[in-house]
Amino acid sequence: MATSSAQDDPLSRRMANPARPVFLLGEVPPGEGTQPGKCLEIATKFAARSRALATDGFIVYDIQDEPGRSDIKRPFPFRHLMNSSKYASLLAKTANKPCCVYKCVADAEFDNWIDTAVSEHGHSAVNLVGRASSTGEYVGPTISEAMKIVNAKKGLEFGCVCIAERHTLEAAKARGKDYPTEHLNMLRKQKAGAEWFISQAVYDAEPTIRLLKDYAASCREQGIVPRKVILTFAPVSRQKTMNFIKWLGVRVPEETESKILNAEQPVDESVKLLCDMLKEILEECSGIGVPLGISCESVSIYKKEIDAVHELFRKLQDILLTSRGTPWVVQWVEVMPPAGLAEKKVLALTNSDARNDSQSKSSDSTLTLLHVLLGAALVTFGTILGSSLNGSRKK
Repeated sequence: MATSSAQDDPLSRRMANPARPVFLLGEVPPGEGTQPGKCLEIATKFAARSRALATDGFIVYDIQDEPGRSDIKRPFPFRHLMNSSKYASLLAKTANKPCCVYKCVADAEFDNWIDTAVSEHGHSAVNLVGRASSTGEYVGPTISEAMKIVNAKKGLEFGCVCIAERHTLEAAKARGKDYPTEHLNMLRKQKAGAEWFISQAVYDAEPTIRLLKDYAASCREQGIVPRKVILTFAPVSRQKTMNFIKWLGVRVPEETESKILNAEQPVDESVKLLCDMLKEILEECSGIGVPLGISCESVSIYKKEIDAVHELFRKLQDILLTSRGTPWVVQWVEVMPPAGLAEKKVLALTNSDARNDSQSKSSDSTLTLLHVLLGAALVTFGTILGSSLNGSRKK
């Protein structure tokens, strides 16, 4: 990273640190075969837009075709994307912020992917994801084997997903069990080395509350300190995106779906309801000892939903920080990008003559870093977001 503070405090440490929240923004890599200059343009645009948010870093997803996930047709057609680790490396250099890279373990080249993510792309944080379905031919390591592989890799920490939808009585009965066991899956992964958990998109507070409480209770029983759980939120503004959210396995109560889609401004109603859900989760889980973080993403390329991610991020960050009861403020400082950065970014993608293309598309503007302070403690980077002191927030 370009600053000593980032080197001394890698994203993996911030994600694992139970004493402070973490705030992340999700991104999907460009399509497979996208030219290096275009990749740089996409990364530069994302970095410029996110500069006004007080993020610790980004999540870059590993999107896989999942034909066995559901009998329902995929609402958005699947397209093969660029290697998540490779794009995350470009994005990290462009934005001067680190990335947590998602990796599906069902990959015959998993070991090589991990080696490259560390040695060539410089990542310190990966989030491991198992297969969406147990049907079909399996390639690559199991999730347990993958955790062992990553654990043995120096300089790399990992987290796993947690799925509240599995932690319902209905889901338990469907699996022939009397009570949900997702909290036990979390404990198993924690004991295998997982340093944090990232949820899938939250659209129903109840299963998340149940999961967090059961996880906390099991940790207390076994004398284990709970890992941080990063809650993911994604705004919705139309039926097609709502269908995709549900296809992904996210539980959306009928009342919630109806409120959003029948609202005069569906995306605004979505943001409001998601903020209310976070407030409910924080209230119900107050004092249980599970540290929380926030991640926001758009699951579509629809402009209204992409724009709403930024508004949602600010509001959720305000809610979580204010809930801690500690005065906080956001400050900014100017940081000049290192000389020749644009050239290095493209060379990281290819050894071809794309250098001139990348230089013409690179931004000459000053990058900024944002510092979120909880009391006197510096916790994150970005630009001016606002302040909240003793319960009073500037507008």
